[in-house]
Amino acid sequence: MAERRPKLLAFEQFALLARALGSEHRLELLDILIQGERSVERLAQAAHLTINNTSQHLQQLRRAGLVTSRKSGTQVIYSLADPEVITLIRTLRQVAERNIAEISQVIARYYRDRDSLEPVSRDELCARLRKRAVVVLDVRPAEEYAAGHLPGAVSIPVSELKQRLKEVPKGQDVVACCRGPYCVYSYDAIEILRPLGFRVRRLDGGFSEWLAAGLPIERRAASQH
Repeated sequence: MAERRPKLLAFEQFALLARALGSEHRLELLDILIQGERSVERLAQAAHLTINNTSQHLQQLRRAGLVTSRKSGTQVIYSLADPEVITLIRTLRQVAERNIAEISQVIARYYRDRDSLEPVSRDELCARLRKRAVVVLDVRPAEEYAAGHLPGAVSIPVSELKQRLKEVPKGQDVVACCRGPYCVYSYDAIEILRPLGFRVRRLDGGFSEWLAAGLPIERRAASQH
């Protein structure tokens, strides 16, 4: 009987981590932090939460060992504790997609209906990048682009896209890259660009899946407009 005690103690810690994942808001905060470190205030803004609620969620994630924090002046900056957190979130999503029917319905209703073309796979994009046969358009916020982006990607946040159409090459194939599998930025970009004659498709899985696959990224400041 005594030999079960260490195992149960370990399971107790596993349960602490699992409970930290048991909130849609905390999962969204982790999804945002995959893009790069953020202050509490910027996380609250991105997740559409109050600062107090955001801080409470982050404290639970920190207790579970999923995020770390540091002070920068008067701000507290959060980041993922370990790259394996990305793998954890990815695995959680894949298991849920395979086993929960409601997720397939959500994907069909809100995502597939918005884009009838197949997304560009990571393998296909890598091959086309080597041939310089495609332009990657990063439509995430500029600070996320600066924290890490696909090699050679052009940063035009979707909120600025209509005002910066002249920067999008019309004679080339364009691949729109956003945060991850459930990010709508690339869908929004397609709805703006395709009716204007641009040849544009989405990157399957977005930046987070590219990162999880261990593919190269660059870090560079986005141009200011």
